[in-house]
Amino acid sequence: MKFGLRLRGGLLATLIMFGAPVIAPVGAVFVSSSALAQTVQSISVQGNRRVEVETIRSYFKPGPGGHLDQGAIDDGLKALIETGLFQDVRINRGPGGQIIVSVVENPVIGRVAFEGNKKIKDEQLTTEVQSKARGTFSRAMVQSDTLRIAEIYRRSGRYDVRVTPEIIEQPNNRVDLIFTIEEGAKTGVKSIEFVGNNAFSSYRLRDVIKTRESNLLSFLASGDIYDPDRVEADRDLIRRFYLKHGFADVQVVAALTEYDPEKKGFNVTFKIEEGAQYRVGAVDFRSSIPNFDPSSMRGYSRVNVGSLYNVESVEKSVEEMQIEASRRGFAFAVVRPGGDRNFEAHTVSVVFNIDEGPRTYIERINLRGNTRTRDYVIRREFDISEGDAYNRALVDRAERRLKNLDYFKSVKIATEPGSSSDRVILVVDMEEKSTGDFSISGGYSTTDGALAEVSVSERNLLGRGLFAKAAVTYGQYARGYSLSFVEPYLLDYRVALGLDLYQRQQLSNSYISYGTKTLGFSPRLGFSLREDLSLQLRYSIYQQEITLPSYLANCNNNLGTSAFNPSPAFAASQIPPLDLSSTNGLGCYSDGEASLPVRKELANGKTLTSALGYTLTYNTLDNNKNPTDGLLIDFRQDFAGVGGDVSYLKTVADGKYYAPLVSDIVGIVRLQGGILTKINDDLRMLDHFQMGPNLVRGFAPNGIGPRDLNPFGTQDALGGTKYWGASLELQMPFWFLPKEVGLKGAVYADAGGLYDYKGPTSWTATNEVNVPGCIPSTVNPSSTGTCTGLVYDDSKVIRSSVGVGLIWQSPFGPLRFDYAVPLSKGKYDRTQEFRFGGGTTF
Repeated sequence: MKFGLRLRGGLLATLIMFGAPVIAPVGAVFVSSSALAQTVQSISVQGNRRVEVETIRSYFKPGPGGHLDQGAIDDGLKALIETGLFQDVRINRGPGGQIIVSVVENPVIGRVAFEGNKKIKDEQLTTEVQSKARGTFSRAMVQSDTLRIAEIYRRSGRYDVRVTPEIIEQPNNRVDLIFTIEEGAKTGVKSIEFVGNNAFSSYRLRDVIKTRESNLLSFLASGDIYDPDRVEADRDLIRRFYLKHGFADVQVVAALTEYDPEKKGFNVTFKIEEGAQYRVGAVDFRSSIPNFDPSSMRGYSRVNVGSLYNVESVEKSVEEMQIEASRRGFAFAVVRPGGDRNFEAHTVSVVFNIDEGPRTYIERINLRGNTRTRDYVIRREFDISEGDAYNRALVDRAERRLKNLDYFKSVKIATEPGSSSDRVILVVDMEEKSTGDFSISGGYSTTDGALAEVSVSERNLLGRGLFAKAAVTYGQYARGYSLSFVEPYLLDYRVALGLDLYQRQQLSNSYISYGTKTLGFSPRLGFSLREDLSLQLRYSIYQQEITLPSYLANCNNNLGTSAFNPSPAFAASQIPPLDLSSTNGLGCYSDGEASLPVRKELANGKTLTSALGYTLTYNTLDNNKNPTDGLLIDFRQDFAGVGGDVSYLKTVADGKYYAPLVSDIVGIVRLQGGILTKINDDLRMLDHFQMGPNLVRGFAPNGIGPRDLNPFGTQDALGGTKYWGASLELQMPFWFLPKEVGLKGAVYADAGGLYDYKGPTSWTATNEVNVPGCIPSTVNPSSTGTCTGLVYDDSKVIRSSVGVGLIWQSPFGPLRFDYAVPLSKGKYDRTQEFRFGGGTTF
């Protein structure tokens, strides 16, 4: 970097820097013995404009008797220079030995400006530099500010930045300070290599780290920008990954970075020494605390004999044991894990030692950096408070909880000595970040068509830790709005209260002949039973109605009315039969007619459903967004009949198991099932399960299960009260493509079934009468026919398919393409071999 000077109507100011002012500058005079009788008030000051005379005199401290000796004069000179207020300070002797202090004041900064900066705003740079308008000009400070600006740009990936400070002299000893910035291009990471990795491929390890290689879509993200702090953090991520998979001796020896001038970017190389992979040979518990049974901690251990050694399981076990010991009254108990390696057998014998720790108490908990978030929002994440025994496990848990809030860029809890040796002060340092989101999302799927959503959300409303979101959706076949609010600590308990108000409209499309309108409200309570187990209780009340084009519900068998429009069966039952030649013998079916359950729902008008329900979730996934290992199980039940117009019990279970196989291939097994049970009232068609590609890929939405067989009607899917599904899928990367592209392939096989329709099958109404000789309802008929009752298929056929998929974790959002071929299907099922879904936020 360089300094440049330019003049605008004035003379160039001479900048004199004093490095170590232990020797008087040129022009200073050492006072003779005749001056030793001088007092502070007798000092004469020359050259000062802004700084008061008394202020300058105050830097000279007299000795005994109020007189100034040589040491006091030297100290005063040093102190004046160190203030940074003066370009030059000289001490001379006048007549009679009088001390004369001559000063040349530093200019005052009129303004601080930035030129050439486009990527970083003036406001951010102003807060970072020390030189301020109306402050004193200092060359050392300007040099420091120049380095700081360059560092800010380097942190944003611009290593070619050039910063030139320019000083423009103005009248009245004032200057303008201008930083001219040449930002340069972003400096990205051109390649990431791993050396010494045998157990895991470089492709897999790139998933572990945060740094990414530059590619064509890098402008949509920032992970490819070179950041030395992020590279150093990646070293620890790699080490933790290996320790989690049994490599107890792993070392990430170095993270080498080299700038490539031809590629204009950095090459990053991680050197790894893996060591051997260990399994747990034995688990033991020992205690030196009287009356404490160490074997009672066995139930809190997550380390099992024969499993791979996992440092995260050890750490979680230590935390659980230490917290449990504290609950039992052993407040100062400390759990220390130990391990004895068997290098030949490649096993680790894990020992949890429970000892009495130092009797230390928490004196205070100091919070720093929470300029917006209220103190109580932070303090409630602690299970300990001021005056309690110091427990490191509880402190670590609080730090993890604060990070999971996603309110802060960084959270660090440190300890400082208290007022006595048995007291500590917890210091929580935080840096807040923006918690509001405004998004415009768009997507398309073969089921819902084009879809757009505008939403506004805030994760930390008013700094009180509240969540609120408003969203409006408008699409080709789906429209609506929703309002959500969450209080994570209801009445200061660790119970989350959620409130949801929503309105949804589903329009008729090629898969269903009718539309639905739903307006609902749902309060819910969420509990975290364990780190991997959660419970949600909810109440739902919603009003639902069907919409249908008039021509699909225009049969009217009432003779003598202007709306008379008979069905073929009614016309044939009359004596003599009615002439339907004008409609080719089809009567009201000539333009189609909706299925009987649909028309009955339409006639019933708005229906109110009031239901209580709960969801129990077990989650051990290693990554909720892109899992490769773990188990996710959801079990849900809803009981409708707490008031309202319908009553039923709906039970649904869904389980997914992920397991890493070989060469970065991930296996996924999914099992699902559901049962709808009638309680008092008849079941509506809308309450039934509707299945398609969400159960077996290769089938159309609502393409599986019981179906109306009226050949002149819409042949709507009726749904079923029972379903089951099983799926096996293998996901693998495209090894010939860069990891950053985000493409994966999938092959899968699905099987499932939906059956046992229990909705309306006959209907006597003013516009539909029972016809003599016509079967009111027929299940699985040998041939279809026209009847006032429902003729439908409900065969218990196993549907199955195989297929391939393309999964793209694109910068625009997740996209998935599937092509599946049904192997077995029902006679009247509807297939859809190609399916696409995805969306984006911009």
